[in-house]
Amino acid sequence: MSTPGGTAKSFALKFISGKYQGGEFPLKANKQIVVGRSSELDMVLVEDMVSRKHAKILFSDGAITIEDLGSTNGTFVNGEKVKQAKLKEGDRILIGTSILKLVHQGAESAPVDESVVKQKLEEAAAAQAARTTKASSMTGKIEEIPLPDLLQLFHTSKKNGVLVVNNAHEGKIYLRQGRVYYAVIDDNHNLGPQKSFNRIVTWEEGDFELRAADTQEFMVELDSSTEALLMDALRQLDEFKRLQPNLPPMATALRIAQPLTAPLKELTPEHLDVLQLVHNHGSLGGVLDHSDGDDVLTAETVVQLMKRDYVRAE
Repeated sequence: MSTPGGTAKSFALKFISGKYQGGEFPLKANKQIVVGRSSELDMVLVEDMVSRKHAKILFSDGAITIEDLGSTNGTFVNGEKVKQAKLKEGDRILIGTSILKLVHQGAESAPVDESVVKQKLEEAAAAQAARTTKASSMTGKIEEIPLPDLLQLFHTSKKNGVLVVNNAHEGKIYLRQGRVYYAVIDDNHNLGPQKSFNRIVTWEEGDFELRAADTQEFMVELDSSTEALLMDALRQLDEFKRLQPNLPPMATALRIAQPLTAPLKELTPEHLDVLQLVHNHGSLGGVLDHSDGDDVLTAETVVQLMKRDYVRAE
């Protein structure tokens, strides 16, 4: 890994979640780093889910590799459990509750004092401890690790808990052995877990926090695999983006056309249901929230009703 001029690149592992969030660990060329809980190692991660000697990372001849050292809870790269893997810039590694991202630091920098690096990691841990509660095992920003990637990591590592995501709204995704079994936005259970999950996964900004498992029981649980849920949510996102140029903003008032000259007999029962939602709730957001159908099918129906002049946006 070198620049066009031949200058060697330098890299670091940036902690984007977990106890040491905000800290960085520079990688030295031709130097092996052993990661684990034991105090004599190069990168010391003091937490229960990290083995005494957990993994080793080697930066040699321009290549960076990671190898699991037979750890109890495993080492994960981009959501896959690995024995050994070659790393590239942007890759995300999960060790214990720490998610580390391989970042480029520019041209090779001056030598770094290892004791200073360890001290800065401890400072990052202290700052993170001050920001979080004991009930939380992992926090971070979804700008650093998108929710689909995060859920894939949690799925592979079989995490239990409640993933709480905050932006303008609060979303909760419930996990059992890494499998998503329920989701809710702003504690509005009327949306249903499928629609809530599909919406939360599309959020691109906000903070996340993995809290301890919740004993709350739900009448309806999601029974698809995490991969199937993510694929469906991302497909819906693509289809919704395709519709968006023809849709009004969520809060824009919608009303039934007056006078209503288009004949109602030409509408299907599904169209009539959405027309009633327009009458009762008066905005695209209100219609989507109260529809029994998914957001894409409901939005498509709204577009059709507007094109045929049954519904108008004010």
